[in-house]
Amino acid sequence: MKRLEKILDRIDRKGYKAYKEIQGTYQFPFFTLMIDYVQGDPFASPSCLRVRVPQAKCAYKPEWFTIPHRQVALEDYLNRKWVKQIERLSRKRGSGKSGLIAIDRPGQEILKRTAIVVNKEFAEARLVVGLPAQGRTVLGRQAKEMLIVELSALVEQSFILNDEDIQAIEQRMCLVDNQQAIRQVMRERSWVAFIADGSILPRESGVSDRPLQRGKVIPFQSPSSLRVTIPVPHGEPITGMAIPEGITLIVGGGYHGKSTLLHAIERGVYDHIEQDGREYVLTDPGAVKVRAEDGRRIEKVNISPFINHLPFGQDTSRFSTEDASGSTSQAASIMESLEMDCTCLLIDEDTSATNFMIRDARMQSLVTKEKEPITPLIDKIKQLYEEKGVSSILVLGGSGDYFDVADYVIMMDQYIPYNVTEKAKQVAEKHKEDRQFEGGEGFGEVTHRIPLTKGFDASKGKKEKVDAKGLHTIIYGVNQIDLSALEQLVDPSQTQAIAWMIYKVGEWADGRQTLKQLIDKVFQEIEKHGLDVISPFYGKHPGYLALPRKFELAGAINRYRSLLVK
Repeated sequence: MKRLEKILDRIDRKGYKAYKEIQGTYQFPFFTLMIDYVQGDPFASPSCLRVRVPQAKCAYKPEWFTIPHRQVALEDYLNRKWVKQIERLSRKRGSGKSGLIAIDRPGQEILKRTAIVVNKEFAEARLVVGLPAQGRTVLGRQAKEMLIVELSALVEQSFILNDEDIQAIEQRMCLVDNQQAIRQVMRERSWVAFIADGSILPRESGVSDRPLQRGKVIPFQSPSSLRVTIPVPHGEPITGMAIPEGITLIVGGGYHGKSTLLHAIERGVYDHIEQDGREYVLTDPGAVKVRAEDGRRIEKVNISPFINHLPFGQDTSRFSTEDASGSTSQAASIMESLEMDCTCLLIDEDTSATNFMIRDARMQSLVTKEKEPITPLIDKIKQLYEEKGVSSILVLGGSGDYFDVADYVIMMDQYIPYNVTEKAKQVAEKHKEDRQFEGGEGFGEVTHRIPLTKGFDASKGKKEKVDAKGLHTIIYGVNQIDLSALEQLVDPSQTQAIAWMIYKVGEWADGRQTLKQLIDKVFQEIEKHGLDVISPFYGKHPGYLALPRKFELAGAINRYRSLLVK
């Protein structure tokens, strides 16, 4: 620490590049500071540093970090504590990013991140800082205050726990233990989703994922016929609505909560923090939300289960296009999800292609099957479950023909769900349609594809460019990958991780391994070595990564316009 003070005194008022001298490792009284990267300009990307406190000084209980789901929960708690302390202490000093102290900021989900690492040896935080400057002149005295005084206070206040922290962490451990227990029961009883009674499903706004507070919020209340009670390790048993495997429809009038329920279910693939309102909304981790996506690229996907007999004899068993229609894109998204072994499809009629969802009897009479290349989902959805074991949850407001194929029908009425399965079956029987089944003898084949190395070119000029811009954009070489249709992507740090995962897939693509095999290999490496392993800064400072699912990684690769497969 004294050595760092001397360097900062010596370079005070020098040109900004003098800061490069401070790169290195410094021992403070109760932590180690590692300055991994020093920015070359006050307006450039900020400097990267790590602080590491020995476990002996943190004194965290081993049961908090020796079980994987508890370790993630502890690191998430500490990450949020760092965010609060930085907001309290950090202030701007000088030009550009001068004075900035920042750490990855979690949302409502508990995700595996690289911002905080806790193990039996130490606790480590990965930060970025803007080294103080006036113009491009080093402000050494202010840097000393920032890196020595403020940083020491931050480390102590964020990593050293008080009684309130210990109580909050114990509550967090109870929550994640319960979440894991419910997920285990779901697997044993073949449920694809569980929504606890009392859950708060509506969000604050279209741009905020926090629970709605103001006005009237109706807590979730399960219908008695679908209500289950699950014993959990901590506290009283939890009651709620279980959605079994099969085909489930969510119906009801507009603005009665159909899409809100589906949105909660699609986010239930992740665990949520306390007071989110959806702590006990849990979904099969293999559930994938699919939608229509006009204009997306498709690369040799077998969409023949849904689309066949195209004009000019175009082969749909290896279909490619630079500009997909709504129905074609939705068919491709389903087949790509099946390629990655998804277990449940989540579909909202509002974001689907109408001609992909249904062809009613009148349209069948006018446009006969031999003239229509598209086999609608309604004729494939039962085969998909019976032959492939893939369930579906659909939000529907205008297509009662699905009553014929549904196993369960849940009606939302003023935000309260009712099990109307029997009534829906009676309606279907009473109002029989003359529409003809068009699904053929079976669902069809899922074809695996083999990515080619030459498709993964990250070069941009003489350098390589791999980066994420916000939640929905990846820059890969000269390409931009649009991820806005991947609705279960929830955090920009997941997007950053996906960018570097694509780079790994490109390195390993050898013309022999399928896309699924390559993606599985990436996740096996992460399981073995930690999420850091995908970063180009492995062993130093990969502080802004969060673990995505394999489905979003595959979704990004499938939307990469230079992808080549065989």
